[in-house]
Amino acid sequence: MKATLARLGYGIGLLLVAGYALISLQGPRGVRALADKQAQIRAMEKQNQELAREVERLREHIKRLTDDNAADQELEIRDRYKLVQPNDKVYVIGKPK
Repeated sequence: MKATLARLGYGIGLLLVAGYALISLQGPRGVRALADKQAQIRAMEKQNQELAREVERLREHIKRLTDDNAADQELEIRDRYKLVQPNDKVYVIGKPK
């Protein structure tokens, strides 16, 4: 009789623990939330890599402009302010704004 009650107690305890584990794994801090966070981390790491490449590209651009190369500086100024020299040809593609 004691063995049967002990088995029944262990069985109920095991069911309670399994039920609690199932409920907690499906809750707001469960497996799905973990997978979502991992996907978010991967997306942010990819974005960080892209931003790091952009920063490096801009640093190289700044370095080229500060190396006292007058031709590069002139091209940058002309490009930024949309300036042309009298002998330059300008082609407008598309509808003007």
